[in-house]
Amino acid sequence: MNAQPKGPRILIVDDEPNIRELLSTSLRFAGFGVRAVANGAQTISAVLEEEPDLIVLDVMLPDMNGFSVTKRLRSAGYTAPIIFLTAKDDTEDKIEGLTVGGDDYVTKPFSLDEIIARIKAVLRRTIQEDEDSVLSVGPVTMDQDTHEVTVEGASVELSPTEFKLLRYLMQNANRVLSKAQILDHVWEYDFNGDAGIVESYISYLRRKLDPLTEESLIQTKRGFGYMLKTEAK
Repeated sequence: MNAQPKGPRILIVDDEPNIRELLSTSLRFAGFGVRAVANGAQTISAVLEEEPDLIVLDVMLPDMNGFSVTKRLRSAGYTAPIIFLTAKDDTEDKIEGLTVGGDDYVTKPFSLDEIIARIKAVLRRTIQEDEDSVLSVGPVTMDQDTHEVTVEGASVELSPTEFKLLRYLMQNANRVLSKAQILDHVWEYDFNGDAGIVESYISYLRRKLDPLTEESLIQTKRGFGYMLKTEAK
């Protein structure tokens, strides 16, 4: 019996057999455990059977698109990272993918080196554990182990990417962070400098945090970037 890879488990989802085979072979060679399926329904079943550490998910599937699959998985409590594969390279599609809970976005055709690098980068930033599991900044408290966030004691539900963005802002409270810095630390890949992704996610966070505070915690410093302000009590 062949020994199973000890590396992270990757689920590949693509309706094209040649892409599934190519990615499966390459990722196994890179040390990952790999399972491959062809549609959305199989994806959901595979996650229920054995939660993978990361999903490489094609957007265009025969039964449902990858965004719908991601919404269902996130609603069911699946929090591991998802990297989208798509033939489209539009900023709006990238934002939609990240909005529903995706962590990265790779356009076809892609190089195998690129997608392996993306997978490793996403796993590195999501699996890495910080020394202090609980962060507190002003009225905001974040438990990095349970992924629970509260504002003034009220629970706030965040997507995985919103969580990473808020964590980076909290780790640098009262410090102005440029869009480039946020792209580099939250996404690690800059999406060709698409600052609109940062603006969109700042907006999403404000919609969830601001109703629970007397004033907006995330301040815009025009021409510079964004800052999470510690409220004086």
